[in-house]
Amino acid sequence: MQVKRIAGALGAELRAINLSDGIDTALATTLRDLLNEHEVLFLRDQMIEPVAQKQLAEIFGPLQTHPAYSTVEGLPEVMILESTAENPSKIEVWHSDMTFRPHPPSVTVLRGMTIPEIGGDTLFASMTAAYQGLSKGMQQYLEDLIAVHDFSHGFKESLTERGGRERLNEAVAANPPVRHPVIQTHPETGKKVLFVNALFTTHIEGLPMLESSEVLQFLWRHATLPEFTCRFNWQPNSMVIWDNRSTQHKPVNDFFPATRRLHRVVSEGDRPY
Repeated sequence: MQVKRIAGALGAELRAINLSDGIDTALATTLRDLLNEHEVLFLRDQMIEPVAQKQLAEIFGPLQTHPAYSTVEGLPEVMILESTAENPSKIEVWHSDMTFRPHPPSVTVLRGMTIPEIGGDTLFASMTAAYQGLSKGMQQYLEDLIAVHDFSHGFKESLTERGGRERLNEAVAANPPVRHPVIQTHPETGKKVLFVNALFTTHIEGLPMLESSEVLQFLWRHATLPEFTCRFNWQPNSMVIWDNRSTQHKPVNDFFPATRRLHRVVSEGDRPY
């Protein structure tokens, strides 16, 4: 296997590897180590079935499901993310997956199924680099702050659609707002990371509304500075593995009216605080 870094802050492409050959203990350990080092891994030409994608995600821990997405038949852990001209994606902002959960996913495995000829890239940003890029004074200010994350906030567009409230009523009830520290320590690398995102984070506890809003707006802008990011151009059978604890990502929805269809599996989060 060959490893090629693709940006200064994060990201590596893995070459000469075929996951359809199976994943033994040694390869599983190598993938975990590489993910801790690079935070996001990119692979091409991975002709694997959904069940094998599920097994790949399981090397990072038990799996989670999602209350708002359809799934592959017989595999509730393999979510289908599909954006079409009739039903375009509504998620357009930087985020970490499912931070509305008490234990957000630790790792996400995403595979390209139907890919537009042009557009549809995904951007990634290192929250480790973002934290390190803050001043010492700002790091100290944020250290003990707690932010609130809310499913309803992240899916507000879907909830306002006709029938959306009824369709997602159980998901809303099952996912009340949760609290996460603004600054967290990664449980495997020991590095500190910034853990707020524009999709699910609503406010910082204990701060006046204006101050909370201004601090979050600053952090969201800071976290996605170009020097903290990399970009991936999808192809059919491409696969991305990323650490949801230390990165954010953003889909670039510039491919309409084409269709993009992805399969996603996420591992159970570990709460490092």
